[in-house]
Amino acid sequence: MTDTNLKLGIVTPVLTMLPGFSAPWEVDASAEDVVAVVSKAESLGYDHITCSEHVAVPSETARKRGSRYWDPLAIFGYLAAHTTRVRLVTHVLVLGYHHPLEIAKRYGTLDQVSGGRLVLGVGVGSLADEFDLLGVPFHDRGARADDALAALRAALSHPVPEYEGPFYRFSGMVVDPCALQETVPLWIGGHTARSLRRAVSLGDGWMPFGRTATDISSLLRSAERTKEWSTRTRKLEVVLQNGRPIDPIADPAGAQRAVNRLLDAGATRVQLRFTHRSMAHYLEQLEAMATMMGCHPE
Repeated sequence: MTDTNLKLGIVTPVLTMLPGFSAPWEVDASAEDVVAVVSKAESLGYDHITCSEHVAVPSETARKRGSRYWDPLAIFGYLAAHTTRVRLVTHVLVLGYHHPLEIAKRYGTLDQVSGGRLVLGVGVGSLADEFDLLGVPFHDRGARADDALAALRAALSHPVPEYEGPFYRFSGMVVDPCALQETVPLWIGGHTARSLRRAVSLGDGWMPFGRTATDISSLLRSAERTKEWSTRTRKLEVVLQNGRPIDPIADPAGAQRAVNRLLDAGATRVQLRFTHRSMAHYLEQLEAMATMMGCHPE
């Protein structure tokens, strides 16, 4: 099965290095190497690239989650200057680490300099040590995240935003520049049913991680039976990524099956991890996958 309307994204190499998923060449790769990868992806018709956020990861946690996390605001600003079409997805920005107006100003500016290409992927966060380091509350982070999402809706594209909620309140303040897009897409990360409910109620998309395709399909079926789903006025983007890296050059059938599993689970977009030994090999994998899926630049 090949869906020529399917939008492909990539889990951008180098920017985040996870044990078991990253290749040795990424260790010493530069920003210019990332530009080469992203420019190639854009030229092939890929829809979006990603960058995660962590300020400081506990040493013990880094052994499982990895220690490298480039700052998305800085690298996306740089990549925006070298691209024209590919969308820039934070995957994810931790809401509790920032005041909503801080996000609105900084990422609204990014939306301006990128020509309206920001997708704000956000999450609740799970590293208590990182919350403690930054001096922000951990125990009520879910409720705070819900309030922050509503505050962001009010602030991202409005130079004089007004909002009053249980945790955040503002009025009479100017945020200039604000986002270029009339509505910045908000994609919600997470792995729980609660994250999906949050996406249905407050977001434009859901980006689960750490769940099987079967789990995701079951969660979506349950969500589709809720009042919140039935009253949505816009389609919920379901953005899924493959767990095990795929190899479209050596195993195109396996790569196709991996994508099909995500589609069958309910994906409307996919973001991919590839097997790769070098930057040149990564670029070849990008091209092989784009050819197989019938991608083309818009």
